[in-house]
Amino acid sequence: MITSATDSQLSLSIVVPTFNESQNIRELLSRLNAALGSVRWEVVFVDDDSADGTAALIRDIARVDLRVRCLQRIGRRGLSTACIEGMMAAAAPNIAVMDADLQHDESILPQMLQKLEGGEADLVIGTRYAAGGSTGAWDKRRKAMSRLATAASRAVLKQPVSDPMSGFFMLRRSVLEETVRGLSGFGFKILLDMLATTKAPLRVVELPYRFRDRFAGESKLDELVIWEYGMLLADKTVGRFVPVRFLTFSIIGAIGVFVHLAVLSLLLKGFNFPFTVGQSVSTVTAMVFNFILNNLLTYRDRRLRRWAWWRGLVTFMLVCSVGALANVGIATYLFENRTQWVLAALAGILVSAVWNYAATRIYTWGRK
Repeated sequence: MITSATDSQLSLSIVVPTFNESQNIRELLSRLNAALGSVRWEVVFVDDDSADGTAALIRDIARVDLRVRCLQRIGRRGLSTACIEGMMAAAAPNIAVMDADLQHDESILPQMLQKLEGGEADLVIGTRYAAGGSTGAWDKRRKAMSRLATAASRAVLKQPVSDPMSGFFMLRRSVLEETVRGLSGFGFKILLDMLATTKAPLRVVELPYRFRDRFAGESKLDELVIWEYGMLLADKTVGRFVPVRFLTFSIIGAIGVFVHLAVLSLLLKGFNFPFTVGQSVSTVTAMVFNFILNNLLTYRDRRLRRWAWWRGLVTFMLVCSVGALANVGIATYLFENRTQWVLAALAGILVSAVWNYAATRIYTWGRK
């Protein structure tokens, strides 16, 4: 039974991640107010330090509408982590997650809430793929990519759902409390993260809706969303054995070895550089290459910009220089103590990789 506005109990918290969504906030609140009627609700906007004044606008509204709250994050971004922090800050026993761009159909929120409060479900998903649902005006390419991503998600899901990629859902707080400590937080598909993390299958109800066009502003998704999605799937499959960030960091380091050798070969054979000079230039080039790729991919959610980028580059190179010395020192020690040279070399590389990852995680991409 849906709780009325006159009751003392808050019934529903709506978590809305935002980044440069100032043009959509008032319209979203107007539609929520019209859709939810007598339901007692609150909305928690989680803003990733928007440059367009989104957080300031939300706070202006919150001064006169006590149902509205703003959680502004500084120095970090990401839809999944924004949703997690918003849900943890929410007060109601039922929590909905939806976007700020008005592409999700707020009119089905009361029906979603009724399914939870009526005891029919632990999780209600707004689906685009069940009968009656639609992806709206998507072109063939976007539809194909979504279908492919949905198919790939089956590798980590514990139960079949038609739209695990949905960003529009409602759940009991108990589901959040059960899964939150195991969530990856990678990328933008928090629902898939939760479905893959839950220890036992949930009671799931799917309600169809038509995915609408963005009301105002521009889409925040870019060409690297596929990478973020891959990171999430990797974390849910091999993350229990090795941290996915470390795996990515190591792969980039291996690519950096090839960059080093390619640059060194070019300088020695193409330009007749002395070996010491060529080796030094190649080392610096490989370090810069590794830093750029790690900043773009491994630590995409903590990406350094402007002056922080240059500070990060310096700390990265200093840390990796120490790692290189440790590599040589340990490998030499093992070799001189009758360890087979390949094993000695691999031991040095492993120690160097672990040191570089651990130290740069703290000193280069650590959250201040």
